Amino acid sequence: MHRLWRRALSLGAAPLRRADLLLQLGRALVRLEQGAEAWAAAREAFDLYMAEQAREGAAQACDILFLAEQPQSLAALGMGIWLAVTYPVDPELSVALLQHVVDETPPDADGAAVAAVTAHYLVDLRARDPQREHLLLYTNQLLATVARRHSGVDGQEAFNRWIEDMELNDPAKFLPRLRNVVDVLVQDEWWFDRDALQAALPAA
Repeated sequence: MHRLWRRALSLGAAPLRRADLLLQLGRALVRLEQGAEAWAAAREAFDLYMAEQAREGAAQACDILFLAEQPQSLAALGMGIWLAVTYPVDPELSVALLQHVVDETPPDADGAAVAAVTAHYLVDLRARDPQREHLLLYTNQLLATVARRHSGVDGQEAFNRWIEDMELNDPAKFLPRLRNVVDVLVQDEWWFDRDALQAALPAA
């Protein structure tokens, strides 16, 4: 298989085509539990996507980089989440990245709640039919699971009170907390200039 991929990648493919092939290779290598090789493929794909301003592709690469379970995998996850929140990428990808935080966070930590509510918020904000209803149901269930795990919440009334007590009903409060989660994940290992990318965003 590797020989076939190397041949395909050596044919002088356009940058985005090459990145797409590397992404497919990275996914296949993750499934084969070849983490180091998966990392190498996805890391190259990430650089190609970023150079072409293809932010969704870069976020997809970050998902694979996290799944590759390498020393910088948590940093890659944080960067993927930053891209998925900052740019209008596929909501399903945003949910997948934030789900990793839920899965990796201790039950009593607030980070899982912040990640889960952000996933729900992004779906509500960006998703369109036919995926919208399914993703809203999924993120609702994810948030309820986190509430039970975090505080033993059971029942709608207790859930509503938990949301209010945790200040998860206001994006102006929970999104800055998500930034803190991302900073903890990435530390000082950023592969791009966040300030420059934010400055280049169109005015709202």
